[in-house]
Amino acid sequence: MAKLYSEIDTDMAAWIEAQPLFFNATAPLSEEGHVNLSPRGLDTLRVLGPREVVYLDLTGSGNETAAHLGENGRITLMFCAFSGKPKILRLYGQGRVVAPGEPEWDSLRCLFPASLKGERQIVRVDVRRIQSSCGFGVPLMDYRSQRDELMAWTGKKGPEGIKEYHARKNAVSIDGLPAPGMVREN
Repeated sequence: MAKLYSEIDTDMAAWIEAQPLFFNATAPLSEEGHVNLSPRGLDTLRVLGPREVVYLDLTGSGNETAAHLGENGRITLMFCAFSGKPKILRLYGQGRVVAPGEPEWDSLRCLFPASLKGERQIVRVDVRRIQSSCGFGVPLMDYRSQRDELMAWTGKKGPEGIKEYHARKNAVSIDGLPAPGMVREN
């Protein structure tokens, strides 16, 4: 039932970008470290080429993904069809963080709606393996809309409040690994 692909073609790219939800998974090298699995929504993912994707990483309660990528770069993205024909697609790769102010930031940030606020970094993934599976066990669900709480929260915080939050909550992982591009609170 699993199928490997050599690249992300036009049809696959359209399917990926049409999904209202995807998941990313990362892990530290330490056996004692915590595996991280995060849901991602909003209009935050773009396929750049046959083996490259990026997503705009918005403020969250932690920043495990960036810390793990800074340590070892391993990342898997998973997409599930919750409507239509069943399908699961996984993109295995090496990721890295692009922080605001880095040379490629502006050329990547402009790929996403300006209305998405609270960005902390962009995750760029060099896709090494593309694999689909049946998805027969994934439930059918009706999509209503994206939530607006994150944008409302970032709007109330404002740019300086977000910067302070990043320094306090997003600079170090729960395992003590530094998150690239984040300035730690003193």
